[in-house]
Amino acid sequence: MKWNDLHKNACPVARGLSVVGDRWTMLVLRDCFLGIRRFEQMQERLGITRHVLTDRLRKLEAAGVLRRDAYQQRPLRHEYRLTDRGKALYPLLVTLIDWADTHVPPDGEPSVSLLSRETGDPIAPVLIDRNTGQEITHRTVNASVSN
Repeated sequence: MKWNDLHKNACPVARGLSVVGDRWTMLVLRDCFLGIRRFEQMQERLGITRHVLTDRLRKLEAAGVLRRDAYQQRPLRHEYRLTDRGKALYPLLVTLIDWADTHVPPDGEPSVSLLSRETGDPIAPVLIDRNTGQEITHRTVNASVSN
């Protein structure tokens, strides 16, 4: 399977990776969720080359994850905002943060804390089936694969 053909694949994991399956893309999305919207801010925070950042932003825009909005006319400058499709990726980012803090802990204190907006208390993410309320784990769910 060629990397450029993942979006055509029947496998949902492959199709998802065709959109978010590289380290720069996930870091760009992280910054968008943190409120970073402008190219220069992203480039400075990430230490990414202009070429790579431009490529990732274009791919996310083409996938409908980000939209470009002009914030200045002369010279023309844009900021990048999450679409509803992009906002739907937030649970993936939260799950990745929780997994990394548990299985690949940093030296010292974690750099990100997940806190409830309502109470300010730390949250403990868990994936739950919306139909039954049951926690989703490798022991509670079978993935049925079509041939």
